[in-house]
Amino acid sequence: MGEEQPRPSEPGDSEPGDRVRFTEIWDVCAGRVFAYACRHVDHHTAQEVVSETFLVAWRRLQDVPDQALPWLLVVARNIMSNHRRGDRRRDALTEKMARIERLAGSAPGADVAVTDRAEVLAALAALTDVEREVLLLTAWDGVTAAEAARVMGCSVPAVHVRLFRARRRLQTPQTPQTTESAAPAPLRVAPEPRSIR
Repeated sequence: MGEEQPRPSEPGDSEPGDRVRFTEIWDVCAGRVFAYACRHVDHHTAQEVVSETFLVAWRRLQDVPDQALPWLLVVARNIMSNHRRGDRRRDALTEKMARIERLAGSAPGADVAVTDRAEVLAALAALTDVEREVLLLTAWDGVTAAEAARVMGCSVPAVHVRLFRARRRLQTPQTPQTTESAAPAPLRVAPEPRSIR
């Protein structure tokens, strides 16, 4: 049998000596970690970074060297990097939703008949780029599969496959709990006839 791996410390597991050492590290380093974080992020986020940094230090107290500050600053830097990655993901999703909103508003002469516009926009955002493009080309812009293939630079069968996948993904998200015989109601994208002026 292999040796049992040590698990991270939890607040209830601490020895009195651990609490004394942690308090000393906090007293000496917390202000400096906060100042470091403030150079990179806003005041509120810096407070969160300090809290998360010292939570890591508490759980890994045995790994914290005697000269704790450099170790703590590395942890703080990693935490800020994780925050930035999360912010970038949120910003990318917001931008994607905004692009879809602009596409929805600028489609010439085509409207979407839906019960909940936000639901459709969220469903479109969940599609891959190629699935979303082929769906918008055919349903919003009203082009044929052959025309969509020319626009997208692919074959007509590839357009049909992408359309099939896009429609299937649009049908799956919110299927109600029904009996086995009941079929899920798909989201329908139905262009209305264009008015002749």
